[in-house]
Amino acid sequence: MSRLDSFIRRLTAQRDILNSIFDLVRETEGPVLEFGLGNGRTYDHLREHLSDRRIIAFDREVRSYSASTPPQADMVTGDIRETGQAYLGIGASLAHADIGTGHDDIDAITLTWLPQLMAGVLATNGIAVSGLPIDRPDLEPLPLPPGIKEGRYYLYRKT
Repeated sequence: MSRLDSFIRRLTAQRDILNSIFDLVRETEGPVLEFGLGNGRTYDHLREHLSDRRIIAFDREVRSYSASTPPQADMVTGDIRETGQAYLGIGASLAHADIGTGHDDIDAITLTWLPQLMAGVLATNGIAVSGLPIDRPDLEPLPLPPGIKEGRYYLYRKT
């Protein structure tokens, strides 16, 4: 499969998973955390579907389109591994992280801290969506929507 086809499938999976869990997210109070703002596409999608929620975005620096950039109070810049620690215990209803690089060695380093961060920011019953697998006993894997290949994207609920 070409890298373009793989990218399209990954983004389609991301969108389909997010669309499938919005009702679950609404069942739990709390903000939404977006780890890895990028150009703001996912932030914009979350804002459209969860307009009543505070959405806090994290990234090394702001590079998003101006229309898809959170207000300054909801934009956290710096190394996510470090800046995210201040949000442990916030009780998020949703934490989304699409910060994988596709390089196994780099992603292995991310997986040394990302699971703890994702579990730590979520409320009980909060939902975690990730482009990398999150192996934590307090995060229960949820079934993916039909048509999404296992391993393309990951979905969990905090127990």
